[in-house]
Amino acid sequence: METQRNTIPVTVDKSHIITIGEKLYSESIELIRELVNNAYDADATEAKITLTEDRIEVSDNGTGMDLDGLMQYFNIGSGEKKAHPRSKRLNRDRIGQFGIGKFASLSACGSFSVFTQQGNFAAEVTFDKNRWELQGDSWDLPLITHSPDPNRGNGTTVVLTQLNRTFDPGDVERRLIEAVPLKAEEFSVFLNGKIIQPRVYSGQRIPFLEGTSFGPVHGEIFILPASGASTTEPLGIECKVKQVTIRRELFGMEEWGRETARIRGQVNADFLPVTSDRSGFVIDSQEYRTFLEIMKKIMREVRQVLSRQVKERETRTVRRALREALHRVQAALSRYPDLAPPGMVPVAGEGQGIGGAGLVAEKKTSKVETLGEKEEPVSKPRKPRTKKPKAVPLTPNAIIQRLKLGQTGISCCLDRFGEDGPECFTEGSVIYVNQDHPLYKCQLRNREAHTMHLARLLTQEIALMKEHKDARKAFSRQSQLLKEAFQK
Repeated sequence: METQRNTIPVTVDKSHIITIGEKLYSESIELIRELVNNAYDADATEAKITLTEDRIEVSDNGTGMDLDGLMQYFNIGSGEKKAHPRSKRLNRDRIGQFGIGKFASLSACGSFSVFTQQGNFAAEVTFDKNRWELQGDSWDLPLITHSPDPNRGNGTTVVLTQLNRTFDPGDVERRLIEAVPLKAEEFSVFLNGKIIQPRVYSGQRIPFLEGTSFGPVHGEIFILPASGASTTEPLGIECKVKQVTIRRELFGMEEWGRETARIRGQVNADFLPVTSDRSGFVIDSQEYRTFLEIMKKIMREVRQVLSRQVKERETRTVRRALREALHRVQAALSRYPDLAPPGMVPVAGEGQGIGGAGLVAEKKTSKVETLGEKEEPVSKPRKPRTKKPKAVPLTPNAIIQRLKLGQTGISCCLDRFGEDGPECFTEGSVIYVNQDHPLYKCQLRNREAHTMHLARLLTQEIALMKEHKDARKAFSRQSQLLKEAFQK
């Protein structure tokens, strides 16, 4: 049999170009991002966006394009930026890769025109969707050349008309804050005359830099103050490629509960492969898997720092509540000393117990006699000290404060005895409060309720010290003492 060889042409239907523009991006707002990033790639130091109900204009002072550059601009899927990944004048790492982003404009408008000027060349090209479809097999676009305007200088302006939707300036600004390199040197973006500022976080900063075989992974994560945590702002870490946020990732923080709202930051990994619409990563790539392992390690470290912060904040809150409870009980006992335990009669005086709470007995000094001249004080022989019960914490994070009553006092130790452990108990003159007890945890979130709960436990144990054989009488004394502690 005789074999015949021939060829067939590979063609692309014109309507497919429009489909790419209309369907490429999930949100029409992305078209503005693409135009601003094109300005950055063209070494612009300024990109100005003018937004009205029926028109969008993005103008830059970049290098502009000559005729060859303009033809390259409308080359569908051009690989020019891949072939030349760094800009000519400022040596920027160029953002664009696929050469199809400019057609994102078709998702929101019926026509867009491109005016550009470079040196002695100035021209304008208009892409009208309706005319394009009516031209049949013709793929040509109208090109109008102009006389160069020395006042304009080099640069490019893209104007979108025949808009099929409106854009809220606030939404545009929020998207651009994430999606364009606002922190880059010599690059500013203006929206309706107002400069767009990059987002700035306050809180504990955790910088990181990790190396991989594909390139570095670097960035910073912030643990915001509890008062600065916002639930309206999208959660997660901004994952950036070439200074542009591709998407936000939680990296396991979805299991952290409400503390997730306190974590913000960004991570840069320029080696990550992105999808054509720049809305995500190629997750089955080795680059992404390596990146994910690095981020899991970093987030473990962040979790440890966050846990320490939470414990420290909780400890400060508990100390304040315990100190207030002790002061209230102290004041009540000073007014009603008969409610105090045996051998702990309050004596008015100055000073503070451990943690700033408690009545202190007056200091006694030895008597000094004066016969014509000063004599040295006569000191009485000291009595041997009797050991007082001390609070023995089970964990290093236990909180201990002391309420002094006369020559002795009561220590309060907040420690962890497990959810099934007693709510509180007394050993000698030490009152232990179980921080793991479900009732304690229920009151922890509200400061006033927490203080009241601690005072209730303290007065309960103090009353039992006084009337350990008569529970009903002890309960009555506790009720009176607690009422006096919170009486205004």
